Amino acid sequence: MTHTDLTDTAATDQRSRLPGWPEIFVAAAAYYLCFLVGPPVVRSFTGDEPVANGLAFAALSGVMGLVAFFAAFAIRHRSWPAFSFRPITGRWVLYSIGFGLLAFVLVRVVAAVVVVGIIGNADSDPQGDYVAASNAGPIGLVLQLLFIAVLTPLGEEFAFRGVVSTALTRYGAWVSVIGSTVVFALAHGINLALVPATVVGAINGYLLVRTKSVWPGVIVHAVSNGLGTILGVLLS
Repeated sequence: MTHTDLTDTAATDQRSRLPGWPEIFVAAAAYYLCFLVGPPVVRSFTGDEPVANGLAFAALSGVMGLVAFFAAFAIRHRSWPAFSFRPITGRWVLYSIGFGLLAFVLVRVVAAVVVVGIIGNADSDPQGDYVAASNAGPIGLVLQLLFIAVLTPLGEEFAFRGVVSTALTRYGAWVSVIGSTVVFALAHGINLALVPATVVGAINGYLLVRTKSVWPGVIVHAVSNGLGTILGVLLS
């Protein structure tokens, strides 16, 4: 067997250990089930109270991602590294913080210049209750930051980058980045939430391909969401 044959065999073995379409379908089914069941359950407890809704739905977004990921993780014998759980260097931590700042700025620019310019206003923002929750005093702000800047990045990055992006890398970097970005954006609905989802999804899809780790995406997501929450408080 030649060196080329050995290399091709190793590459094939590596692809075979990655999550694939079964994991994507199971994750999607679990996520959709949570989407159908979660909001009615939340509203049965919170009613129409904005602060309670904001906190509960921020937590739900992270829980949905975690349920989707662990459902996909459980169906076949795959190691954690197969789902892109790999450590990153201190340099990449710093790079990821920088990308998080970039995402935070780009989201505001795109929303202001493109979306609001076309729609005419931002009244259709489905995440308005998040602002109410973060403005509900120090405890509300701390809880909202824990849910939206810690739990949500973990859940969504585990599901969309750990499963979807990683599975699609078998078809090449472009398919992985574009495919996972589209799926991530559409999962947030056709509304103003599509803007941050597209920006963060594209950046994190690239970082997944570049580093083969979910952790840069978690950091970017946390920085962007955390700064967005704090900015909402400062502008209120």
